[in-house]
Amino acid sequence: MNDEEQHDGEREVKDRDRFRSKAFAGELPESTAKLVPIEGSGLSGPFIRRPVMTVLLTLSVIVAGLATYGKLAVNDLPAVDYPVIQVSCSYPGADPTTMANNIATPLEKQFLQIPGLDIITSNSTQGNTSFTLQFVLSKSIVDAATDVQAAIQRATGKLPLDLPSPPTFTKTNPNDQAVYLLGLMSDTLTDWDLYKYASTAVAQRINILPGVSQVNIYGVQGAIRIKADPSALAARGLTMDDLASGIKSGTV
Repeated sequence: MNDEEQHDGEREVKDRDRFRSKAFAGELPESTAKLVPIEGSGLSGPFIRRPVMTVLLTLSVIVAGLATYGKLAVNDLPAVDYPVIQVSCSYPGADPTTMANNIATPLEKQFLQIPGLDIITSNSTQGNTSFTLQFVLSKSIVDAATDVQAAIQRATGKLPLDLPSPPTFTKTNPNDQAVYLLGLMSDTLTDWDLYKYASTAVAQRINILPGVSQVNIYGVQGAIRIKADPSALAARGLTMDDLASGIKSGTV
């Protein structure tokens, strides 16, 4: 390396050292040496200027969340007021097929025209037909009851004329369904005697327990089968309808 190259290298080192010293001394142009402070504005300003406070506040929220997480209420059946209406109609002596054709079908056709109806289920048994009408949550139970009553009135003209009473409906809540079912069996009592025992002895004692709102009994109810003699009725100028009417009115 000659003297000229060595002289150029020393001059570059001196220029670099001079540049650093001026930078520390603040002699360089403002655009080169100025440090731009980070400042927030509005809601984020205090948190940016006070990082320690921000960290402590964040930790406090996390600790509070962990402490209260175990106390959150959890319910398998949340308290939701579903607009549900139960409809029932009795027609003593009618078999399930007659109840389905003459009672359930006319009512169901009218119920299906109600706006907001979500689910409809029906069950026809000996002398009784029941409906469960569940509406969308946006429909109030008051409006649903009004629509159901109007539907029953429209279907009245298509129901049997000798129906003892018109269909009835009640507002129900699925959360109030029975939570305990009790079955009875006997090797000595008949089904009818067992039903009477459940209605009198068992149901009355359960009904007086604290917290019991209602007791429903299901089983075989008593019935009498009458075998009429058509010729004997004809000899007296009577028909089967006359006999049935007399039995219902209690004049026989």
